[in-house]
Amino acid sequence: MDTYRAKTTKPARSDQLSVAVVGAGISGLFAARTLADHGLEVRVFEKSRGPGGRCSTRRDGEYSFDHGAQYFTVRDDRFQRYVDSWVEEGLVQSWQGQVGTATGGKVQLKSDGINRFVGVPGMSAVTGHLASHLDVTYDIRVRSIEGTPNYWRLIEDAGKDLGSFKVVIVAMPPEQAAALLVESANLMKQVQSVKMLPTWAVMAVFDRSLNLELDGMFAHNSPLSWMARNNSKPGRPRHECWVLHGSNEWSALHLEEDEREVSAVLLQAFFEATGSKSIQPTFAKAHRWGLALAENPLKVGCLWDEKLWLGVCGDWCHMSRIEGAFLSGVAMAGQVLDLS
Repeated sequence: MDTYRAKTTKPARSDQLSVAVVGAGISGLFAARTLADHGLEVRVFEKSRGPGGRCSTRRDGEYSFDHGAQYFTVRDDRFQRYVDSWVEEGLVQSWQGQVGTATGGKVQLKSDGINRFVGVPGMSAVTGHLASHLDVTYDIRVRSIEGTPNYWRLIEDAGKDLGSFKVVIVAMPPEQAAALLVESANLMKQVQSVKMLPTWAVMAVFDRSLNLELDGMFAHNSPLSWMARNNSKPGRPRHECWVLHGSNEWSALHLEEDEREVSAVLLQAFFEATGSKSIQPTFAKAHRWGLALAENPLKVGCLWDEKLWLGVCGDWCHMSRIEGAFLSGVAMAGQVLDLS
């Protein structure tokens, strides 16, 4: 059953609300999907070529990598219902990889009992599904939100008017969101209080198995924070592909370094942390996530200016996890539906 095909038979209000959502990550898409399913007119604008944000899949030829979010977990019953439906539809599977720690050349299994889920064949499967029945415009950057409540106009970089909307939802990292919220001093103040931390990600392919006992490892006393054998996840290509995440501290110190230097350092840290023999990868590429994780998430669900009909959502509004992004998007949709 497609959870998103079932819609209400009439709009949530007689004078139909028009809603613009800026950002097609998990939170923005959940807000948009919920509102569209209640009959509201919703348009989504995304600066990238596809949906996902950090919940994305990087492809290079025959290789693919979950270079942002590695997996997600479920604690909230509402999120569990969605995940159950995704499992039924084949969009999501449980990742049965062995997960533990790596410190100074020693790896150790960590039996934490956590059920980790991944999108199939990549993490972007979930956001692709959420976006599939929405009116989404890609590869367009919203420069400003101008106008007055009930008549907001979105302007893109080249100055083109993208249309007028009664409600605008900004679903972006705080630094980017703040630039669009000049009409609401209250929202800007709250958004600017959140500090985002960076993460360098290295994607590497090897011509043979590294024969490591674990498929995912949290690194300690290392420039790395996380290492994962991407091909151990269901539906991935068979190549020995690894994703390495630099720690937030190390990434911040080396944020402007050349990606080849970053790849070399983090690959060496990988071999040192796991005790594996150093092998030259057949492919290696680094990606800089400048706004990867909230150091101080607000834990408020979402932000809403009830006078201006402007809202903000994102995992950093709730908690820095995929489930947090879901809960923030649902909270944001609830604020808009309460206008009816």
